[in-house]
Amino acid sequence: DGSINIYSQIGLVTLIGLISKHGILMVEFANKQREEGKPVNKAILEAAGLRLRPILMTTGAMIFGCLPLILTFGAGYEARQALALVLIGGLFLGTLLTLGVLPMTYALVHNWREKKTS
Repeated sequence: DGSINIYSQIGLVTLIGLISKHGILMVEFANKQREEGKPVNKAILEAAGLRLRPILMTTGAMIFGCLPLILTFGAGYEARQALALVLIGGLFLGTLLTLGVLPMTYALVHNWREKKTS
């Protein structure tokens, strides 16, 4: 019925972990690039480009892994569908935000910190 239940809450916790991992991978790589002396914009764009494949592979694996939960019926299928719908929808949205918003936010925060310290 689309309500928030214990299964969809478990899906949200799993989703938070996966999307956080994507962001951590990208920011960690960008920080290493910054330590090597690259400008902020170049560092985060290079990080996004190099981490695109692992992020998309993780997202794809989770989505394809959740498809049987949505497509099967039987005893308890409502609970499985709630979990899968949260994961699939959240992964689509979270991955788009990670790849689109995170680089911009990283650059904005870095520039704000530089202005604050100078």
